[in-house]
Amino acid sequence: QLEESGGGLVQAGGSLKISCAASGRSFSTYAMGWFRQAPGKAREFVASISWNVRFTYYIDSVKGRFTISRDNAKSEVYLQMNSLKPEDTAVYYCAADAANFPFIRAPRDWGQGTQVTVSS
Repeated sequence: QLEESGGGLVQAGGSLKISCAASGRSFSTYAMGWFRQAPGKAREFVASISWNVRFTYYIDSVKGRFTISRDNAKSEVYLQMNSLKPEDTAVYYCAADAANFPFIRAPRDWGQGTQVTVSS
């Protein structure tokens, strides 16, 4: 089970760090990723991090602005978002994948997500 938190309202150019807490699974053996869904758009993959923290992957639109990290001891994964743009406005979801990296498979069931709103 994954639970996202930390979203909020921020002005363009600002920063926000969102978190995802995992329970009920061997967190440290899973690659973790973030997805997002903007209003009226399909959910899209944003970033991922390997189980051993050695590798990360970002889509081009967030590369250089977002940083994914994880703390295996706490079973948490984070997304530090800097230089936010209005087009980053979306509900952000995390996901886990035991077999695939960097392209985390979309899970069958999603968590509640966390809303990130960037005002212009």
